[in-house]
Amino acid sequence: MKIEKLVLHIPVLKKEVLELLDPRPDENFVDATVNGGGYAMSILEKTAPNGKILAFDLDEKVLEKFKEKARTEGLEERIVPIPENFAEIQGVVGEKSFGPVDGIVADLGFSSWQIEKSGRGFSFLRDEPLLMNFNESSSKTAEQIVNEASEEEIIKILREYGEERFAPSIARHLVGARKIKKIQTTFELVEVIKKSMPFRFQRGKIHPATRTFQALRIAVNDELGNLKKLLADGFEVLSDGGRFAIVSFHSLEDRIVKNFFREKKAEGQGEILTKKPITPGEAEISENPRSRSAKLRAIKKIQN
Repeated sequence: MKIEKLVLHIPVLKKEVLELLDPRPDENFVDATVNGGGYAMSILEKTAPNGKILAFDLDEKVLEKFKEKARTEGLEERIVPIPENFAEIQGVVGEKSFGPVDGIVADLGFSSWQIEKSGRGFSFLRDEPLLMNFNESSSKTAEQIVNEASEEEIIKILREYGEERFAPSIARHLVGARKIKKIQTTFELVEVIKKSMPFRFQRGKIHPATRTFQALRIAVNDELGNLKKLLADGFEVLSDGGRFAIVSFHSLEDRIVKNFFREKKAEGQGEILTKKPITPGEAEISENPRSRSAKLRAIKKIQN
């Protein structure tokens, strides 16, 4: 199988993540969003000679690239690649008899390749089909939502997942536009969004379509529902003393992680390792501007 050159997601706060996970020889870890293996390869180095990585990634092209990288480094036998949603962590850990699980890491940002090369409509700067599904085999798309959801449903999605102040106006304009012509591409959607906003908001620092695209992507992939399941089931499969590190990129994700960790602490099951979220410094932001909004939180599982 020929592997195209992929522009992969740059691991954010890598040094801090590794310090919090504290991987040691022969320990086993789960990378819930392995992508190019930015965390996984470093964890494998620290867990030699026998530590393993259970590596999740919904995008099989990206996962194949990681497997190729592991083969090059002679680490193929120590990885267990899983082309499934990380929400299936509990079932997969059981099915693969993987364990004990000494740590879990998840970087909730999506890869540069998905934005720039996938052709699935994640970027409002490229004219592409309005898909936005991480898994190519998924039948749910942004085009379906935009063209079939009711005005009230679209308002709810834009408000809850995008915190979009102009949600009612955008929804109204979408419903009007789709009566004339089905909205099928990213640029067609962007034009409708722009017409839904006062002119002064069309030329701000943030692109006018940013929140709408975020909201649709989250809805298409059920990102928040899957995150909640990852947290609950991931914590369940962690061994006592196991560590769980999450890098989130917007307030909705961070709020879910923060509240879950607080609940586990209140129940006497967890020790929060990050009193406040760790964020990138100026040097990392300069090198990787997409890291700007990242927040890292971590917790340690403790016995009752």
